[in-house]
Amino acid sequence: VVMDKSGANLAGLQSVNVILKFTGTGRLVKIRQVKYLNNILEQNHRFIRRITAPMMGFKAFHSAAATLAGIEDAHMIRKGQISANGSTAFQTFAGLAA
Repeated sequence: VVMDKSGANLAGLQSVNVILKFTGTGRLVKIRQVKYLNNILEQNHRFIRRITAPMMGFKAFHSAAATLAGIEDAHMIRKGQISANGSTAFQTFAGLAA
C-alpha cells in the first residue's frame, strides 16, 4: 500500500498486519510511505475518474474491470508507456484487443 505520511493510516495497517501475523491467514501488507509517489498515483486516477464520471455506474464487477482496464491501457498507450514499435496508438490498442 502506498500512502502519504498519515499516522492514522500507518497505525491501521500495522494493526492489520499484527492480526494477519497472529492468525496466520493471508500475506502481510507491505507499507510504503512516500510523499510524492502517492501524488503520481492520484494523477493517474484523476484521468480515470474524468472518463467514468459521465457514466451511470457499472452493474457488474466484470464489466467494470474490463472497462477500467481498457481506459488504463488506452491512457498508457497515449502516454507512451507501452512500446509501439513504430505503430500508431490505434494500431497498438487494436493489437492488445485482438
